[in-house]
Amino acid sequence: MSGRPGLQKPDPAEHKPDRSGGDRSVHVDGDNHGIVSTGDNANNVLVLPAARPAENSLAGKANALADRVSDFLTREEEQQRLWDPALLPVRCRPAPETLTGRRNSILDVPAKAAAALPLDLTGRLEKIAAVYEGTKRGRLMVLGRAGSGKTILIRRFAKAWLDARSPTGEAPVPVPVIFSLGSWNPTTTPLRDWLIDRLERDHPFLAGAGPDGSTWAAALVGADRVLAILDGFDEIADGLHEAALLDLRATTVPLLMTSRRAELEAAVGKAALFAAIELTDLTLDDSFNYLLHPTDTAASDTTPCDGTDTTTPTGWEYVLNKLRCHPDKPACANLAAVLTTPLMVTLAHAVYKSGRDPVKLLEMEEFSTRGALEDHLLDNFIPTAYARFLSNRPAAKRRPWRAERARHWLGYLATHLKQLDTHDIEWWRLGTAMSLSSRMLVSGATSGLASGIMLGLVYGLTSEPGEASLNVLMNVLGIGLTFGLLHGFGSKLKTGGAFEPSRMHIRIRGGSKRVKESFLPRMRGGLEGGLVFGVVFGLGIAVYAGLLAYPWTVIALAFGNWLVAGLALGLAVGLILALMAGLEALIEPKSSVSPSDLLNTNRRTVLAQVLAVGLAIGLGFGIVVALLNGFAPGVRSGLAAGLVVGLGVGTLTAWGRWVVLVRVWLPLTGRLPWAVNAFLDDAYQRGVLRQVGAVYQFRHARLRDRLAEVYEQHEQSTAGGR
Repeated sequence: MSGRPGLQKPDPAEHKPDRSGGDRSVHVDGDNHGIVSTGDNANNVLVLPAARPAENSLAGKANALADRVSDFLTREEEQQRLWDPALLPVRCRPAPETLTGRRNSILDVPAKAAAALPLDLTGRLEKIAAVYEGTKRGRLMVLGRAGSGKTILIRRFAKAWLDARSPTGEAPVPVPVIFSLGSWNPTTTPLRDWLIDRLERDHPFLAGAGPDGSTWAAALVGADRVLAILDGFDEIADGLHEAALLDLRATTVPLLMTSRRAELEAAVGKAALFAAIELTDLTLDDSFNYLLHPTDTAASDTTPCDGTDTTTPTGWEYVLNKLRCHPDKPACANLAAVLTTPLMVTLAHAVYKSGRDPVKLLEMEEFSTRGALEDHLLDNFIPTAYARFLSNRPAAKRRPWRAERARHWLGYLATHLKQLDTHDIEWWRLGTAMSLSSRMLVSGATSGLASGIMLGLVYGLTSEPGEASLNVLMNVLGIGLTFGLLHGFGSKLKTGGAFEPSRMHIRIRGGSKRVKESFLPRMRGGLEGGLVFGVVFGLGIAVYAGLLAYPWTVIALAFGNWLVAGLALGLAVGLILALMAGLEALIEPKSSVSPSDLLNTNRRTVLAQVLAVGLAIGLGFGIVVALLNGFAPGVRSGLAAGLVVGLGVGTLTAWGRWVVLVRVWLPLTGRLPWAVNAFLDDAYQRGVLRQVGAVYQFRHARLRDRLAEVYEQHEQSTAGGR
């Protein structure tokens, strides 16, 4: 990592003026004007700041990425400080050589790093950057048990690294980007490709074509301009750790990785990995000082422990003195063990900050084990978070969610993540923990009912009631079955990129390249959808004709007509969507990549596609029918075809599936609120969730697991009581 600017500014005392041969000095006023004195001469000079690189260059894209990451880390830090105005210390030590190998030991870092950072790592946390610089090949692991502060550490590390980065980008210093490893499957996607995909998802402006034909994200990763901070090796799905380690050992990407020690030891075996530090437990003094901070009371070690304690038997000071004086008592030993991780200390601080008495935590009857104490703190965090709103957001924009309902909805989300074996709350995958057959049924029923309402209006205004009712019923059944099947095929085969959020937005601009790239996939998807449509409707008409005792030749002809009509419709839809690619443009660098903004962008894109498809299909189909059967049937058929096909195309997108499952089905069944977006954003503002690029995650894995456990217990007890 040569060329990286230091984390500390140089000492002005080191730059002494050379006065030999006359007084030579430099006085600078502001950024660009100064006076240069050499002996008896003084001259005005203009000092121009170093120019930032062009936006459409590798250094320019790296700077844009750095700005985005810095803004995100700043918002996260501000949000976290609403809960924790005082930071807990994070203590570390070199990891054992059984994991790192002697050659990778932290003890072998250069003298510069060793001098900057005591080996017990109890100094300023930012000094870990010096240790990272000293590691061979720019790779470092941060180990620690659950709740030990690994995620907070890497965010502070990334912020310190960015603060010291040159804004001109003249030195190829990598940009630290945090990736959640829980969603990586190393058996299907190499690490480098996965990092590129995550960058393009969370920062869509990097999905554009770079100078060598690949995307800007690929160019940045290939040039080592991205420092990959891989959070949560232990969260990779069971059975994939060995494959992940093979890739991690082979990669040359600069990285910093976090993991629980036990999971890493089980996967590493006898083959060492690379340099590592390990987070250690907090001391009781660390916890005492933090918990007593709101009362401005310093932790005292002078309280007598001979039975003459006169401390008022209430509040944290009394509890902490009990822990110090009676470490062997079971209640004190349990609580002292709980208060050794930053997670539990911050939870205890939050839960017992608003007038509640922490003396309750010493009750052995209720909290006989360490696990019971931890569950108690986790269970009470949600009511605490929803009892007060800690945010800079104006009061008019706050939502009064009830804590009990919020806990139920959060429990469903936690269970959803557990079933999908992921840690990312992706809006386009919400509801997909349901079985595929259930999703097909819900999607088909919703499409059929919505189509039935629209067709009822069309046929009801232009046909006899009896004929209209029969047509509506036949179409509802056919449409529901068709789009239910298409939902299943799209989910299994990912036809035409079905159900993946688009990284584009609609913009009136010419562009043939996107048309060429999208032409064949979208045409293929349209033809496959049209084939299903034609077969389903053809079979339906054939069955109906058979029941009316029509000749077999008529039945075969009716089936063939619908099959051809379906293929023609599919071809037309594919062609329209392919041509619309010329109106799609990458999301600009200044645009937000928050989950809600990505959803809004996809909604606008899908609605534009639905409108174009509906108008084109309706107009074309209506003209054909009008030429064959007259004006009135043509108008009726055109309206019906445009509405139904447009609706169907919409349901086969990421946003369409989100509407069907998340905006309709899950709220109807009570698993999520109607205003899902507002609820997720509110949970983020309250500190329950955190934002990672275009997705949300639970702020603590332990909180997520506990919510899922309580939700599943409630569902089982409810089912058993029926």
